[in-house]
Parts: sequence; C-alpha cells; structure tokens
Amino acid sequence: MKLFEPNIVTGNASSHFWFGSDKKCFKMKKLIYFILVVLAISSCTTQSSNGHLIGASNRPAWYQADPYGMLYIKSGAFNMGQSDEDVPTTNNNKTKTVSVAAFYMDQTEITNNEYRQFVNWVKDSTALRILAEEIGEDEFLIKTYDDNLDEKDPGKWNLNWNAKFRYSAINPANPDKIAAETAPVLASMFLNESERFYSRKEIDTRKLRFEYYWIDLQEAARKGRVKIKTLANSEAETDPDHREKMVDAQGNESEMAFPADPGQVSGRDYNLGFRNSKGQNNAIRGHSDRSRFIIKEIINVYPDTLCWIHDFTYANNEYMTNMYFWHPAYDEYPVVGVTWQQCNAFNVWRTQLLNSWRKGHREAYVQDFRLPSETEWEYAARGGLDNNPYPWGGPYARNSRGCFLGNFKPIRGRYMEDGGFHTVKATSYHPNDFGLYCMAGNVAEWCRTAYDESMYEYGHDMNTEYIYNALDHDPPSMKRKVIRGGSWKDIGFYLQTGTRTYEYQDTAKSYIGFRSVMNYLGRGGPNKEGDF
Repeated sequence: MKLFEPNIVTGNASSHFWFGSDKKCFKMKKLIYFILVVLAISSCTTQSSNGHLIGASNRPAWYQADPYGMLYIKSGAFNMGQSDEDVPTTNNNKTKTVSVAAFYMDQTEITNNEYRQFVNWVKDSTALRILAEEIGEDEFLIKTYDDNLDEKDPGKWNLNWNAKFRYSAINPANPDKIAAETAPVLASMFLNESERFYSRKEIDTRKLRFEYYWIDLQEAARKGRVKIKTLANSEAETDPDHREKMVDAQGNESEMAFPADPGQVSGRDYNLGFRNSKGQNNAIRGHSDRSRFIIKEIINVYPDTLCWIHDFTYANNEYMTNMYFWHPAYDEYPVVGVTWQQCNAFNVWRTQLLNSWRKGHREAYVQDFRLPSETEWEYAARGGLDNNPYPWGGPYARNSRGCFLGNFKPIRGRYMEDGGFHTVKATSYHPNDFGLYCMAGNVAEWCRTAYDESMYEYGHDMNTEYIYNALDHDPPSMKRKVIRGGSWKDIGFYLQTGTRTYEYQDTAKSYIGFRSVMNYLGRGGPNKEGDF
C-alpha cells in the first residue's frame, strides 16, 4: 500500500487517517475555487472602467411584457386618409404619408365589465375615505411621510385596501361585527329615501368622483411667456382667460381654486444658462414654477345611462337604459355613455393600477395608458392593408357569401341584417390582420386628437397629432374631438378607415366607446427589437 493512498476496503487506522487528511485538502481546494469564482464575478459586475466610458453601472435589463388584453402594433408608415372616392363630398379624401411609432392597443373596445372595475374602485375608495373620517384613519388608511419623514396630513394618506368593510349587512337580524360597524357610516353613499324607486337601496352615482392630475406638456413647452396667472373662484367669472369656477356634484360652489391656489401668480421663464467672461450665454431656459402646468381634475366616472333615450327620442330604448351597463348579459359589450374626459380619467386610473403593482414588485414603470391618436387609430384599423377602405380589405362590406362584416346600419331600417340590433359583444365578427376586433362598426371610438378640418395640411408626417386642451369659455368648435370607426347606427361610409368625424368632448353618446393604447419603449420593429 502506498503511503498517501487511502485503503477504504481494509478500514485500518492508517487508512482512516490519510483519508481524513485528503478530505480536508479537498475541502480547502473547493473553498479556494469558490473564492476565485466570486472574485471573478464581482470584478465583472463592478465593471472597472479603467478610465473608459462604459455608461452608468447597475442598470437593470429591460424587457417589456405585453399588457394584458393588448396587441403589439409594430412601427411603420401608411397613407393616411380616404382610400376611395369622396362620394358624399366631405372633403376627407386628402391623403398624407405618415410614419407611426410602435405601440400597444386593446384588442377590443373597453367593455362594460372592464369599465365597471374602474367604477367599483372609485366607489370603494370613496367608502374608505368616509370610514377613515368617521371611524378612524389608522384602520382604513396607511400613513405617508414627506421628505423629512414627518407624518403628512391624513387627507394625503394612502388607502388601506386590506381593510374589511361592507356597505350593508347581509342579514340585518344578525349582522357581523364588520357590517354592524361600517354599514351605518356608509349610509351617506346611498340615495336619499325620497329619491329611491320602490325603496331600493342604491348607490348614489353622483358621488363617484375620481381625483387625478395631468401635466399640460403642450403649454409647458411654450417658452418666454410673461404673465401666467391662476385665479380663485371669486375671480374666475370676470377673467376671460380662465376656466369656469368649480362646482361639486350637487351644484355647490367648490372652495378649491382651479387650477391652483387662490391669488395671482406671475412669473417669467428662468434663464438657466451661464454667461461666460466673453459675454456668451448658452441660453438654457426653464420655467420658474412648474406647478402651473400640473392640473388637478375631479370627475364623476359613472356613465350616462340615459344616453340611449336622449340620443333617440322617438325610439324604444328605455330597456337599454335600465339594463345595459350593470346587467351581466351585457358584460362583454362595449361601454357607452362615457365622455372624452371620462376616458382620460379611466386611463389615468388604469396606469396607476399597473404601475402600483410594478412598484410593489420592484419593476420599472411603463408608459401611461391613453386614448389613441387619430393617426395611430387609422394605422391600427388598416391592419397593414394600406389602400383598402375597410379593415378587412376590399371595397365591400359583405364577404363572398353575402354576410356583413361589421355591425352598422346596412339597409334602411334593417339593423338586424348584420347580426346586431344595437351594440354586440366586443369580440364579434372577424378581427383585422393585426388581430383587432370591431375596428369598423359596433361603437365609434374616441381619439385624443382635437378635430380640425385642415389637420392633414399642417400636421407633421411623423406621428401626426393635434392636441388642444379646451377651456370652459372656448367656443364649441374648440371642444371637438375626433371619433373613428363608425357605429351600429351609422351607414357604411363611416366604417371606412379613412373617414373622420367628431363629437364634443363633454358629451356622452350611446354609440361612442373607446379603447386604450400604450407606447412601446424602444424602436419597435417587427420583432420588437428593431432588427430587420
């Protein structure tokens, strides 16, 4: 037997001794190897620059997952405008070649059930605030702190969604502790007894108000203004350049000034540049007070269910008013009766919903949800078929078997010829080549673009867009927003991808819905990576 060769078979003392020593040596080698690997990895992660430009370190890799219910629309170019002869002489037949950046778009119109999630969130958040005021903040709110770690006012605390409450007791004769405590406090959210129909206890939808903020980037981009002022309600009536005074849901004058605090605030743009010894100024400019462009909005989120009646005075649509928004039979039907502003509020809430989840999982934020621009909508509706008048291609609204390809008014008075009567499910008919449903017919769709007849003339050929944030004192013509796609009550001409029309931003119609988009972060080629 060799001196350093362990004899495991014999099991004598000498063999055990040398086997143990060899084992220790083996462990030491493993430890040294592990240390070397760790050092190698650490040297890679620290990215020692050796004086060279290597970029900011510790930047996480980014991959944008497709938002649920949305489809990726690759970047591209197309001829925007009518693809056919301008038969009704609407002056919409001008075309313009434009390029569009990549984005995501909802595969269907926003449905009643999806919009109801927004309404329910507003309802529950309102209830939590009421319970916090009446029962106690600590149970229904989560404390927040400022930069100095000082406790903020309870009005600025976050909602505690883990708090348990009920609007009413399931069994009034034997209510549980939660219902017994919270139900009486939440009585204010229900209609007064004098307004109840057959004593039904229903939520007062006038109290479902959503508070949010947006930045007026269009205004912020304008430099060199001298007099920029904000007024209180008391001054709003006499000042022609200001929005009307704010009122609450009951018509009472609000104490809050709009868009900022009471009093006048004047300011010039800051010159953030530097003048060198030769007298040269590098002229970087910025605003003295950016809060001027942060706008606070408070909006009621419940759809106008009476739109079915006031849109069609001499038609039997009362049953649609009673059932359309809340009944399960219409869950997958497109939501209607929403204004352009309500659509914007929905997208703000949808963005907050997703980004709050991503923040909780330490993931980077994504772009905001928003209404599509007119250019994005038409590009998506065409589905890659550049010169065809309809999303499905070809010049006809029927297929080879004579079946209609969308929900519209095909024949005088015969609404059922296409399979629908009013609206139909959002997934009805065949999708276009991008996989998008009902880009023609069913409901017309809000775009964020302000309507102007000459927009094709002055619009840029890169992501063509025209944005105007109308004020209350503006004439009605400045409050027009583009709607696209045609609806169940329109003739075939309005289903064409190049047809453009408008509606006023503060109106709610039984034939107008919407879908959301989100910008893709990156170049956005065919494979999302930009490699052709």
